[in-house]
Amino acid sequence: MERYRTRRLHRTLLALTAAGGLLLTGCGGSDSDDSGNHARDSKGGGEGFPAPAYSQGERRDGENEDSRDFAPEPDHLSTFALDVDTASYGYARRTLAEGRLPDPSTVRPEEFVNSFRQDYDRPDGNGFTVTVDGARTDREDWSLVRVGLATRPAADPGERPPAALTFVIDISGSMAEPGRLDLAQDSLGHMTDQLRDDDSVALVTFSDEAETVLPMTRLDGNRDEIHDAIDSLEPTDSTNLGAGMETGYETAVEGLREGATNRVVLISDALANTGDTDADTILERIASERREHGITLFGVGVGSDYGDALMERLADKGDGHTVYVSDEADAREVFSRQLPRNIDLTARDAKAQVAFDPETVKEFRLVGYDNRQVADDDFRDDSVDGGEIGPGHTVTALYAVRTRPGTEGHLATASVRWLDPKTRAPHERSGQLETGSLHDSLDDTSARFQVTTTAAYFADALRDGDGDGRWSSLPAAPSLGDLGDHAEDLAKETEDEDVRQLAEAIGRAERLLD
Repeated sequence: MERYRTRRLHRTLLALTAAGGLLLTGCGGSDSDDSGNHARDSKGGGEGFPAPAYSQGERRDGENEDSRDFAPEPDHLSTFALDVDTASYGYARRTLAEGRLPDPSTVRPEEFVNSFRQDYDRPDGNGFTVTVDGARTDREDWSLVRVGLATRPAADPGERPPAALTFVIDISGSMAEPGRLDLAQDSLGHMTDQLRDDDSVALVTFSDEAETVLPMTRLDGNRDEIHDAIDSLEPTDSTNLGAGMETGYETAVEGLREGATNRVVLISDALANTGDTDADTILERIASERREHGITLFGVGVGSDYGDALMERLADKGDGHTVYVSDEADAREVFSRQLPRNIDLTARDAKAQVAFDPETVKEFRLVGYDNRQVADDDFRDDSVDGGEIGPGHTVTALYAVRTRPGTEGHLATASVRWLDPKTRAPHERSGQLETGSLHDSLDDTSARFQVTTTAAYFADALRDGDGDGRWSSLPAAPSLGDLGDHAEDLAKETEDEDVRQLAEAIGRAERLLD
């Protein structure tokens, strides 16, 4: 496809900077399901190639894991904790709409990719299905391979367990900006009307100090009291986020409900300037509450100035995930639809491992997940933290894969491992992809696959402007103009408003580069 001709974007972006899951679909493979107690030589269905189990190659001394771009030949494993964060993409859209390019350090490609609906098959119960597919690119021997995980659909509101939600709300002076506290109050009010009578909520606020405004309170008969507490919030003073988190988790423990989903929801611009401002220190203060009681964190970022790094760290290490809301439509989607619908959990400590066959694969690159890497040996160590995933979620990992010239056969085996949220019993599913199942070009793939690659190319281009060469461009990268045109075509084909907004964001980035 002409739009996907090989053309790297980094020269233009650098100039600007200088100026100022496993059910296999369509991949010809099989899957397996077990309790996770595989022998190390268990087969994954390929031509004698083992399913991911442990690293067969040691990392070279002195190698920086965070900056490693392509895995050396002996290390054919890629292991990471699952992540459903989308805040990076939401904040990039907000920044571009304000006429600025996002800081490359805030661009996380996996969060761009995971911001869009996928068409993966879904399981009937807890756990995952996984779709593995791929396509060759216009760059010789390079392909893009997608590993997609999907959980069961969200249950009807009346079928899920009750929820006990502790809202930790930033009321510091910076939250007075329109689109911050006022947006949170409006959204919380609408969400209160969406929750069931047997759900419970608590409200904790923080500025220079933290205060429990409303202890854990059942919705039944108390909605007016909850609305009054939300309406009474006013911005004041500085941002002691650490105190807010500590008081929030204490309040959540005091109101803990057995058999319910207990969750802390942090709403903040994450511009901490008082008390503990380090994510690891804050997390250490609440470690016992979240570990002993299984209380998960949901971070909601707001504001044109936003502490992205702090919020992401809290979510990644605090058994949760983050979103970013920039306007009323985003907020209503998160609080009135996503949160009430996805309160339940379907998997804890979920990790994925993909093993590329060294007979067919010369090198590979995982797109994003830089902060979610897990040691290969820890894939089946259930004491190692993974990701917490709920119903209705999809997780997509995209790989750039360079195959050995002229080789055919088994390309990769992918596995996902998770713990049952109630029993903590481990489960896995596995499957593989063959080189013969790769599509001949990106044009031949489904619209949703092309949305995935478009989002990944866009993120890769934005963060390529960091100027220090930390990330290599994806193979066959199109120009932003071609990428935007393709996104517009996909928006028409899918009739998806989210894809239309992606096309708009790409267009804004292109204009900023003119």
